[in-house]
Amino acid sequence: MSSTHTQLGLQLQPRLTFTSLLLPSHPLITFSSRLHNRSFKRRCVSITTSASNEPNDVVEQKPKQQSAVKRAYPFHEIEPKWQRYWEKDGTFRTPDEVDMSKPKFYVLDMFPYPSGAGLHVGHPLGYTATDILARVKRMQGYNVLHPMGWDAFGLPAEQYAIETGTHPKITTLKNIDRFRSQLKSLGFSYDWDREISTTEPEYYKWTQWIFLQLLKRGLAYQAEVPVNWCPALGTVLANEEVIDGLSERGGHPVIRKPMKQWMLKITAYADRLLEDLDDLDWPESIKEMQRNWIGKSEGAEMEFSVLSSDGQERDIKITIYTTRPDTIFGATYLVIAPEHPLLSSLVSTAQRESVEEYIDVASRKSDLERTELQKEKTGVFSGCYAKNPVNGEAIPIWVADYVLGSYGTGAIMAVPAHDTRDYEFASKYDIPIRWVVMPHDKKLSGSGKAYSGEGNVINSSNTTLGLDINSLSSKEAAFKVIEWAEKTGNGKNKVNYKLRDWLFARQRYWGEPIPVVFSDDGDEGVPIHETELPLTLPELDDFSPTGTGEPPLAKAVSWVKTKDPLSGKPARRETSTMPQWAGSCWYYLRFMDPKNSKELVAKTKEMYWSPVDVYVGGAEHAVLHLLYARFWHKVLYDIGVVSTKEPFKCVINQGIILGEVQYIAYKDSDGNFVSADSDTSAELQQEIIPEEKVIKSGDSFVLKDNPEISLIARSHKMSKSRGNVVNPDDVVSEYGADSLRLYEMFMGPLRDSKQWNTSGIEGVHRFLGRAWRLVVGSTLSDGTLKEGTVVTDEDPTSEQLRSLHKCIAKVTEEIEATRFNTGISAMMEFINVAYKWKKHPRVIIEAFVLLLAPYAPHMAEELWFRLGHSKSLAYEAFPKVNPAYLEESTILLPVQINGKTRGTIQVEKTCSEEDAFLLASKDEKLSKYLDGVSIKKRIFVPGKILNVILDRQNVKAAVR
Repeated sequence: MSSTHTQLGLQLQPRLTFTSLLLPSHPLITFSSRLHNRSFKRRCVSITTSASNEPNDVVEQKPKQQSAVKRAYPFHEIEPKWQRYWEKDGTFRTPDEVDMSKPKFYVLDMFPYPSGAGLHVGHPLGYTATDILARVKRMQGYNVLHPMGWDAFGLPAEQYAIETGTHPKITTLKNIDRFRSQLKSLGFSYDWDREISTTEPEYYKWTQWIFLQLLKRGLAYQAEVPVNWCPALGTVLANEEVIDGLSERGGHPVIRKPMKQWMLKITAYADRLLEDLDDLDWPESIKEMQRNWIGKSEGAEMEFSVLSSDGQERDIKITIYTTRPDTIFGATYLVIAPEHPLLSSLVSTAQRESVEEYIDVASRKSDLERTELQKEKTGVFSGCYAKNPVNGEAIPIWVADYVLGSYGTGAIMAVPAHDTRDYEFASKYDIPIRWVVMPHDKKLSGSGKAYSGEGNVINSSNTTLGLDINSLSSKEAAFKVIEWAEKTGNGKNKVNYKLRDWLFARQRYWGEPIPVVFSDDGDEGVPIHETELPLTLPELDDFSPTGTGEPPLAKAVSWVKTKDPLSGKPARRETSTMPQWAGSCWYYLRFMDPKNSKELVAKTKEMYWSPVDVYVGGAEHAVLHLLYARFWHKVLYDIGVVSTKEPFKCVINQGIILGEVQYIAYKDSDGNFVSADSDTSAELQQEIIPEEKVIKSGDSFVLKDNPEISLIARSHKMSKSRGNVVNPDDVVSEYGADSLRLYEMFMGPLRDSKQWNTSGIEGVHRFLGRAWRLVVGSTLSDGTLKEGTVVTDEDPTSEQLRSLHKCIAKVTEEIEATRFNTGISAMMEFINVAYKWKKHPRVIIEAFVLLLAPYAPHMAEELWFRLGHSKSLAYEAFPKVNPAYLEESTILLPVQINGKTRGTIQVEKTCSEEDAFLLASKDEKLSKYLDGVSIKKRIFVPGKILNVILDRQNVKAAVR
């Protein structure tokens, strides 16, 4: 390359830094929500489209069919050509042994599940972003690790197997082939030699190995836990298979039933998982979600003695956990969970039947349903009382499902004056409400609502027992209550967590076998030898549930029968399998060393590539996947397998691409349109209105032919059930992969949600067409293209260099901040300017092609080839800015007449006084002050100001 070309550059930091972007509210979404709330008053009997007036089963309209469009450039030839080249050349393969003296960049997409539906246009959003980062970093001299694989165990493939008899492995491999083909068609620079699947024995051997390490350290154990049991189907169901207490398949009743399950002791790492969040470059919202999920709280455990029917203390005590011991004098009842182990020994004979009925109803609800804040509180009196330890009062013990047996002690002291849930419950069941905390703002005490804040304690003294906390602040009072409880044996200080141990078993076939056996004469699990890994799944023809609660693997009788590795006695294998997310907890490590059969990852490779520098995926994985992966990573850190405390340095959550906006109108029984914001209880029909018949009016959308009729504008997440999925294959076929990539980045900030608009892709397609013609020239009269390019080998002008370096600076800055949309805008501005030039120097055009390459790699490769280069541009140096070219050579110089500013003129920075005055004299606005007048003197400060002082006579003439 020429010496001029090598001077194009910007010195960057060794690592990317990323800024957080806020998610703005979209006017369409806001308007839709407002109208949707009003529409609950109506009864909508059917939905039609204005084109056919025929009933439709769903509100959502199908994606519009695109009419044929003239290709702006020959992408249909370019893209397959370069995809073949990259694959044959191994362009993006990261060698097993790299030069570790060079900086590294490990950029990773969250493991996709290869569903049968394939990709929709929402999927490539994050993939395109990581690909841009990977391509830029390669060009900046980094060793880049950018792999792809499959989180392929899962329920959908097994359900399909049950319905059709097709083995899940066949379905999974077919889906993976489709996903891989679609991803390759989009030009993503993945190292496909490192491709892994969680379903391959070579991979899950190490998932099983990690489980054995957890078992050795007491972090894996078995316990009786409630599961979703469907008697009609004879199987345990996952939470996502249960809808409103019924099985998704068949609509059968589902109950919560205790069953022995494998658990992972993630709670042992709660403090470390919480503390280490502070050092991560993650969105604060994601870190806060993890903090809330871990739910560390400090409070007290207090003991309440259960009373007999004659008011005497029994030998039974209920231990409660509270974060507000300062309010204990306000406790007017206790609540225990329906599954509390002491409940059966507490219930009175008179209340037993009612309590058992309530327990049965509660067993059909999920924990989420039970703790939903908006739901109406329900409960039943146990018929028993307990003694409040601080004042000796007998308070009733209630059973209510808003208390969970899995949190705290499964029992709470209820203080209705100072807890919203307790207040609603007490109000419903006419239980006394006693204020014991006076808010600092006295008005809040008479609001008729619970006050959950802090203040000064009142009504809280028992001198007989030696406890008086009146007038103390809430914090002081809490400390004193705990001190009193520990001294008298009524309680103790306690740190608690919402985080629960991880249920680590599924009663399914399609998952990793758990490498444990049980002797025929015992229930103690014994791990198999590590040399026997992988323990592979047996072949089955029947994947349906057994009907007894045993997993499908129990049908593989010869596989189940084995020997105890310790005693050699007959034994049986564990027939539950690991949950789907087991394999995705550590896959980022295997990508570093995917072919290693001797260890999970070689130490030298792990130390070089760890941690993942940028991890991109949806916010729906904010808690479970990221938390479980962090837990496993910390265990691996403790046993010396990994060298970092955390797996992912920077996490970015891309926004959601919603389906195209849909416009809906209401019609009455006579077929007349009714405005969506009207207040009517009439029976109405909904009709989908085509976009061309809609206009915007303020914040609303109305009918073009009748602006009095407001419409509902909706945009939903893409899903097959809604019929609003846009297939990327169709977009690639019509506009090309580069246009799709560019449009997904141009729609808005990466982290924001946005609406898909197929017509919007035409704009970026035209931009690529203009970029193509700028370099190659227009199509010849016979429809063919000329060979090579229209660039020249002349030296660029200062103006051209300034335009280029302004573009380089902006594109580089926006890539660093993942503001890809504004980087594209900068390139569009450059093209607009470049079209005004008569000649296009090679050094300018080549630099622009390199800037374009991460975004539109197929076109850039073709242009680079036409510019005379024989190798891929994938490892060419990314353009660097020369700050000297960013400085403007001209300035706006203020011009004063007798000390009063009358205008400005554009001058060179080095402009002389004489030249400045000459330009001012020719300026249309300033010349009227200077023509034919006598000048007393001129005051000129270079680059600052020109002040022309006129003779007094001239001043009078100017006034007249």
